[in-house]
Amino acid sequence: MKRLIFLSIALAIAAICHSQAPAPFASGDSIKPLRPVTSAYMLELGSSSMADSYLSPITYRGWNAAFAYERMQAMRFNPDNWVMQLNARVQLDRGRNEADNATMWRIDGALSWGMLNRWKPVANLTIALGGSTGIYAGCLYNPRNGNNPASAKFAWTVNLTAFAAYNLTIGRLPITLRYQPELPLAGVFFSPQYDELYYEIYLGNHDGLVHFAWPGNRFAMSNLVTADLHFGATSLRIGYRGYALSSKANNLVTNIFNHSLVIGITGEWISLSRRHQLSRDARIISAIY
Repeated sequence: MKRLIFLSIALAIAAICHSQAPAPFASGDSIKPLRPVTSAYMLELGSSSMADSYLSPITYRGWNAAFAYERMQAMRFNPDNWVMQLNARVQLDRGRNEADNATMWRIDGALSWGMLNRWKPVANLTIALGGSTGIYAGCLYNPRNGNNPASAKFAWTVNLTAFAAYNLTIGRLPITLRYQPELPLAGVFFSPQYDELYYEIYLGNHDGLVHFAWPGNRFAMSNLVTADLHFGATSLRIGYRGYALSSKANNLVTNIFNHSLVIGITGEWISLSRRHQLSRDARIISAIY
């Protein structure tokens, strides 16, 4: 009888403890947060100023057009404090000289990836600081330059980047304002010798073609200001991009300046897996918003 009473009390205590025990993954810390991908597709159109002493001592002015893609997501290892960013961009410029009797073209592409540490000093404000690395390749073309009408451009750099984002509401419309600069700090870039033909490079003259890049001999800075208007799941992005490139090597100087209006669409997407169901208790950690 005593054994039966003891067994009954033990079973009762076990049942009470089991009923009060938290359900699996009930704690927010044990549930993996959702990290939506913020993607933006942008068209840019504006003015261009190009000068390259390898092709001509004259500055050519005209227009520029570009398509840019941006992908941002909170990092898996520390999503609250770290965010990654991927940028890809292609651009076409056309300029005319002051006499309006010659044309210069520029086409280039850029690809970069970086990580930024972020914090929120006050409500609705996010500040981030980090670094990125990227490649830049392009070409300036001036058919008036006779035997050497093209000037190739290539660089690999390590960059300093940051952004500040602020969320506000105007009427009933949520808006996210963001400013992001990027400045290359170190790397390498290509430049031929003064008055050297590319045919000579093809024949094997490779001396002095690769140079260490720093802001003193290759200054390249991008400034992006955007406003994301959140009408629904997809947002309208409008903004401005300013770009400046100034390089000097082998007594060759290149100066390029762009001012562009930015318009595009952006939104957040979550990848779903049929093998794992989403939890209603999971936190959503956005890269920007």
